[in-house]
Amino acid sequence: MAYRHIVLFRVHDHVEEHDVARAVDQLRSLEDLPGITNWQIARSLDERKGRIVIEEAEFVDADAFAAFRTHPRHQLVAAGMAEISDWWIGDRLS
Repeated sequence: MAYRHIVLFRVHDHVEEHDVARAVDQLRSLEDLPGITNWQIARSLDERKGRIVIEEAEFVDADAFAAFRTHPRHQLVAAGMAEISDWWIGDRLS
């Protein structure tokens, strides 16, 4: 059963736009990690509540997602996102 993972990153107000663009590029670079069957990164069109980066992903299964979470590249990008944003996660089986 596929594992669906959605993250909404709310970028801190003080973060410069070029840093947001770099973060989006870093998130997009994770697309080739093993176990990912769909990987989409986008900026929300609605910025009334701030700048939001959307990560929408699907993995082969929960084991593939668990491997992704511990992958060194993901760990590095996640640490960078933690410096510039807060986030909310929605995961489900599909």
